[in-house]
Amino acid sequence: MVAIAITAAAGPAARAADRGVPAAQAGAARTAEARGLSYRALSDERTRTLRAFVVRRSPVRAAPEAAGKQVGAIKPRTFFGTTDVVLELGEARGVNGDRWIFVRYPGLGRRTGWAPSTVLGRASSVNTRVVIHRHHPSVRLFKRGRLVLRARAGVGARRSPTPGGRFYVRERLIPSTKDSIYGVLAFGLSAYSRFRTDWPGGGQVGMHGTNEPELIPGHISNGCIRLENRDIQRIDRLMPVGTPVRIV
Repeated sequence: MVAIAITAAAGPAARAADRGVPAAQAGAARTAEARGLSYRALSDERTRTLRAFVVRRSPVRAAPEAAGKQVGAIKPRTFFGTTDVVLELGEARGVNGDRWIFVRYPGLGRRTGWAPSTVLGRASSVNTRVVIHRHHPSVRLFKRGRLVLRARAGVGARRSPTPGGRFYVRERLIPSTKDSIYGVLAFGLSAYSRFRTDWPGGGQVGMHGTNEPELIPGHISNGCIRLENRDIQRIDRLMPVGTPVRIV
């Protein structure tokens, strides 16, 4: 595992930007630095990303310490019953030597925060990423930084837009019937729609197949990303759970 060390002397924000680390990590480095701790980036969310499954329910905190303000929570199971996963973006050692992980986790908004390493399973790496374009609806899949798949897509309509930002593939789901609006396969993302919070599960955004391929491409959905069934099956062969997703 290759890691990026960000030290106070080097200037965490500058080092993070120079090395291509997502902007959220600059803030995490500053938070650690303010407590006299060193921060180490573990993922760049482009060609190297660590994922870890959640083994115990835990608060997510604003700082790498048990007394830090709670900003969210993670738990072992998703609404659909799969094992939940987070991205490990970075790490810091607490004042007592405890290891804290700066995670990207699911929920409404762009969620990042700190969780103790003891609530996460062993991390593994993925080398894929997905970029979803909303203005010209399409999905691009990269592997080791190289474009390997491009597909037309349907995205959120004007009154229920697909949320933008950095997210990840949270779970793989097989619909009960292949002729449903979800098509032959669906991936649940860590993203949620603030326009559909009353839906079962709280409005989770998915990337899935469709039974109306004639509507693709376009702004046609309630916030999810729709693909032709053949394209979601192609993606399935290349994209593991834990793949980072950028929606622009």
